[in-house]
Amino acid sequence: MGLISDNEISSLTGTATAGLLDRRSVIEPGAEVGAGTRVGPHAFVDSGVHLGAHCVVESGVHLCRGTWVDDHVYIGAHAAFAAAPGAAAQPAVVKTGAWIGSNASIVSGVVIGAKAIVRPGSVVTRSVPPGAIVEGNPANIIGYVDTTPMDAPVLAAPRGASVEATPVKGVTLHRFPVIPDLRGNLTVGEFERQIPFKPLRYFIVFGVPSREIRGEHAHRECHQFLICLRGSCSVVADDGERKIEVQLDSPDRGLYLPPMTWGIQYKYSADAMLMVFASDYYDGADYIRDYADFHREIAAQTASA
Repeated sequence: MGLISDNEISSLTGTATAGLLDRRSVIEPGAEVGAGTRVGPHAFVDSGVHLGAHCVVESGVHLCRGTWVDDHVYIGAHAAFAAAPGAAAQPAVVKTGAWIGSNASIVSGVVIGAKAIVRPGSVVTRSVPPGAIVEGNPANIIGYVDTTPMDAPVLAAPRGASVEATPVKGVTLHRFPVIPDLRGNLTVGEFERQIPFKPLRYFIVFGVPSREIRGEHAHRECHQFLICLRGSCSVVADDGERKIEVQLDSPDRGLYLPPMTWGIQYKYSADAMLMVFASDYYDGADYIRDYADFHREIAAQTASA
């Protein structure tokens, strides 16, 4: 590709940059292009756009005014960032390490989270959480990056119980005894024996549209235990280093999440009913709702250990 030198870029755009721009791209005055960033032919970068360092912007990409792109982001050919009809003029934001496939469309105001993946051709109308994989029109979450799927625990004897450790620190899968009966089956678990805490609170999540996600937070002190009483949903558990995904689809199966575990629930079936037992009463200060904050607190705990 025919690249323009730094001096030529500055004269064309009025913006200092160390990016590598194809001569056939259009960079409007006031746009910023970071060190090591490559912009392909026929791409359009509007005024006020910020492109971080070491990004790749392929041919034909359209970045509308004010779009903010962090470092190490890939944007595939002919992806377009544009304003949504009637929407307020809020720019889209793409966080560090995100990957956006070719021909994807991103409306204004959405945030593409760190290390998220937007599959080619997707139309993103809502913000994408960190590490999520989305596709479709409109884009829906279909998975999470770097996540290990966990098979269901091996079935225990009808009156037995089992506990299975997972790669995520402290997270365990539980299978409870099932007592079959012509009058109706029964399953039972005991707190402080099979479940490692005594609950002070419970809540039930139901009626969740299939494209919605729940959770997306961690607790500093609170322990949680999840059982899907009806239908099914998937749970992502993340300790800051490893992630697993577990499908809960039976009332005799549960998942224990200790404190400082980032939890996400999604892929709800239409009839899903998820019961969550908590070790503490509700306390808003116990929640960590930002994934970057979660990683910072994990790092601080590790450093002080």
